[in-house]
Amino acid sequence: MKKCIILANGEAPDRKLISYLKDSGYSLLICADGGANTAYKYKLIPDLIIGDLDSIRKDVTEYFNDKCVINKINRQNDTDVEKALKYAISKNYKEAVLLGATGDRLDHSFCNLGIVLKFSNRISVTVIHKKSLLRTFKGNTVLNTIPGETISIYGFDESAKITSVGLKFPLKNIALPFGKRESTSNIATSDMLKLKILNGSVFIVRDLKVMKENGLI
Repeated sequence: MKKCIILANGEAPDRKLISYLKDSGYSLLICADGGANTAYKYKLIPDLIIGDLDSIRKDVTEYFNDKCVINKINRQNDTDVEKALKYAISKNYKEAVLLGATGDRLDHSFCNLGIVLKFSNRISVTVIHKKSLLRTFKGNTVLNTIPGETISIYGFDESAKITSVGLKFPLKNIALPFGKRESTSNIATSDMLKLKILNGSVFIVRDLKVMKENGLI
């Protein structure tokens, strides 16, 4: 399965995390506009820089000009992260890890989380920020888990009903509408979590360190 990394212009991830992901099969590195500034800082050569290029520094553009593909797209009806995801989809990538998606602006952070949901039918997107890993799920879902690990689940409206097997605080055909109810800091009770998600999607947030240590990413 083709997997890629998309590096956005938010808070820079740990340099070692990018190396770990590349070693784990995320072979393509796409920088969404100013994400190239982070790649330059880390002495990484991306495969592609894409976006309207209003955030990448001039010296970074000059440095990468003959080292990778730079695709300037001026349209303003989608974000640089969306442009990167559309490129990945066009090249038949099935999974993407989005780094640098959050930072010091809440509007950018909310926008990027919304993009994960928007593209969930076309590509599986994982968001990693500091200690946390976020993914979107729908339908019947089975996850390998570690007994005792923390798992948080968030829905979006009243229509999505969730039933769980393998959580300390089980969910029984209930909705988790944002701003009304959530399943924060639930606990896995076995090595497998089964979810039945009807009529919608959920965000699941897990501990990055636990997942790395147990080969779950």
